[in-house]
Amino acid sequence: MSSTDTVYALLTTLLTGAALYAVHHALAPDGPAWRGRVDHLLHAATAGDAVGPSLPQTAQTLLYSVAAVWFTLVPACRPGESRPDATARRLPSALGMAAMVWMLRTPHGTHHAPAVAAPHSGSPVTAAPAGGGCGTRPTSRRASAAAHDDRAGSVRTGAL
Repeated sequence: MSSTDTVYALLTTLLTGAALYAVHHALAPDGPAWRGRVDHLLHAATAGDAVGPSLPQTAQTLLYSVAAVWFTLVPACRPGESRPDATARRLPSALGMAAMVWMLRTPHGTHHAPAVAAPHSGSPVTAAPAGGGCGTRPTSRRASAAAHDDRAGSVRTGAL
């Protein structure tokens, strides 16, 4: 197993665990109030998107935008917690979702790895599909491995 495959396996395991954890807490009978359940379901949806078959870019942008607005405007206050404290506690989630929107919608054509030939294929591949941003996945594991191959002296850039 190559180091790239190991990284993919670790990320897949961690994100799958996070998604399952969020779904478990969202659906638990003695779980949080409805706002907390929505929080968990949004985290599960975004973790699932990172692991499973990717949604179209517009759907990803909509999902992450809705989540960013949700975490900013609908604070789930804990007992004895003020609204500003609840908003501050939820700010990292909101900023993370907003960062995903930014990465999906910002053109990134100038800093990706140049096209390189994939081993045994003879065709050029890049670290991200045409028109994609840092938030998109490579077209294949072979493309990812070729983009991260340092034997040719190329700079290691691109998305996982």
